[in-house]
Amino acid sequence: MFRQFFAVARNAYLESIRQSIFVVILLLVMGLLILNVPLSSYTFDDDNKLMVDLGLSTILLGGMFLSAFTAAGVISREIENRTILTVISKPIARPVFILGKFFGIAAAVTLALWIWSTLMLMSIRHGVLQTASDTADGPVLTFGGLAIVGALATAALSNYMFKRHFGATLAKWLGILLAIAYLLTLPISKEWTLQPLTTNFDLQMLAALFLLSQAIWLFCAVAVTASTRMGQVATLAVCAVVFFLGLCSDYVFGRFEETSAVAAWLYSVVPNLQVLWLADALTQQHPVNLQYVGLATAYCALFISALIAVAVALFQDRQVA
Repeated sequence: MFRQFFAVARNAYLESIRQSIFVVILLLVMGLLILNVPLSSYTFDDDNKLMVDLGLSTILLGGMFLSAFTAAGVISREIENRTILTVISKPIARPVFILGKFFGIAAAVTLALWIWSTLMLMSIRHGVLQTASDTADGPVLTFGGLAIVGALATAALSNYMFKRHFGATLAKWLGILLAIAYLLTLPISKEWTLQPLTTNFDLQMLAALFLLSQAIWLFCAVAVTASTRMGQVATLAVCAVVFFLGLCSDYVFGRFEETSAVAAWLYSVVPNLQVLWLADALTQQHPVNLQYVGLATAYCALFISALIAVAVALFQDRQVA
């Protein structure tokens, strides 16, 4: 069973990162994260706070779209094209198939999250140039630029010389080289002098990115569940509805929890994304402790487990022939 699970998960991961939409959304979000730095300078408040809010929002929205498109491409299309019959007839138990698909898709989305998070941390290190006297962060621009150019060149050469998939190779090398670039910027100051490693190391931002990643894993579970019965457009619509209701769950359902049984039930079954959203805490400088991160992680893990259980139940009697 474990061999079958890892085989399905590996196949789902490779299928996900080889989809054209995966690379498009990956590069689009990267471009928006880079543009957030100059765009955040047009405010009368703290520009860096706006950059943090914009960056986390961009990652959350990009992760939602990536989860929906990836799950629909890997599961819905496989059901529609009847290629799933070659897998189910092995035989592979349907719960194992769903679990493998979820973890494979989640691994592919996590790769994109790793790239976006690294780029986000580097943009925060650079900061917004709020006055004419501010200078650009040389190490960030140098190492970050070299990492992106190096990943593009490696992917292009691998595709040309060894016929390797350009998108999958690009995603892999972006994850490696951008992480190295970020680590290289830690001991080097803006003026190219040595500094302590903890100077630009923000644990609160890491906690925010960790919980944000869990919110996107939750979208993966929603997308996988919807894909067992729906096509790509419907799956995207379901994810969008969950995204909207999850962000305003406290306002839409929470305030009526004590007066309406329906509102109380919906408040329980709709994932509350505000639990995993720390942008407000960061911008208002409210510290987030380890206990909160642990409770939020447990909350998200229970929701994901419930969604996967629903996906297994929906797929158990799905006619694929």
